[in-house]
Amino acid sequence: MRIALDAMGGDEAPLRIVEGGLQALKEAGNRFELVLVGRKEEIEKETSRLSATGLNYSIVNATEVIQMHETPNTALKQKRDSSIVVGAHLHKERKVDAFVSAGNTGAFMAASTLILGRVKGVGRPAVGTPLPTVTGTCLLIDSGANSDSRPQHILEFGVMGSIYSREIMNRSNPTVGLLNIGEESSKGNELAQASYPLLEKSGLNFIGNIEGRDILAGKADVVLCDGFVGNIVLKFAESILPTLRKRFKDYASGNFFRMIQAGMIAKTLRKVLKGFSYEAQGGAPLLGVNGISIIGHGSSSVLAVKNMVFRAEEMVNHNISKLIENSISKIESKAH
Repeated sequence: MRIALDAMGGDEAPLRIVEGGLQALKEAGNRFELVLVGRKEEIEKETSRLSATGLNYSIVNATEVIQMHETPNTALKQKRDSSIVVGAHLHKERKVDAFVSAGNTGAFMAASTLILGRVKGVGRPAVGTPLPTVTGTCLLIDSGANSDSRPQHILEFGVMGSIYSREIMNRSNPTVGLLNIGEESSKGNELAQASYPLLEKSGLNFIGNIEGRDILAGKADVVLCDGFVGNIVLKFAESILPTLRKRFKDYASGNFFRMIQAGMIAKTLRKVLKGFSYEAQGGAPLLGVNGISIIGHGSSSVLAVKNMVFRAEEMVNHNISKLIENSISKIESKAH
């Protein structure tokens, strides 16, 4: 197995990215090959610093970098030798089995969709983001790929999310909930009302509508919505942990007795909140493209990058794209 890693993607690339990738190789005992894509000289500087001798990696030179602020489609056309474009072509040509990047999210999604193409039967690829809950982890899909979706797309998100939840998140029969403003089937906007009956007849383990408060409560293993709503939910969820940390720090500062209190519970609090960090989730898969694409946070740490690589390996081993194609074709057969 060969996994391509965009060495130039992320706020502290290539430093954190290369280190995270090499850590994954070390822990895996070289059971796969890591293909580092980016400016060769900069990557070699990091591999030398990290003493990568004996590790199963190679470097594919890409001279350009798509910056975070650049418009995706323009950047893809103007920077054909960027690490994102080169990495996507490596995957399309089956020179690698998966591609991982913490770079420009829009450019990475566009490259994955346009260069790899979509799985047969999938109208819109979608980003599935794992979110921690009180019962474990749920998958929010779509969390940003599609601002506007149709009912058929929501159904596809349910199929793809269920497969990912079952195969990667170990849910034997994942529950699927449609994010809405109320539990009744008549609630919501036109998209929600039209999606509900499709999900009811789909054969998925559909539990009906769920509300925003039900997400972190773990009411559904797969939470369905369009990318506009999903991205708002995701960004709000990402703000919870930093807010709690700041409130905790503000409470303790400037008061001796509060500092003692804070010190006594700090270790326990870190353990409790550990699962709420994006680092442990291993990035977000772009489901529905003809390959394995993992999207990482721009500020991905070494730990986050390592887990992204492991998540890509899992998806390859479970043949996620083929499972999606087979399941989508079954849904289409039922509809006709």
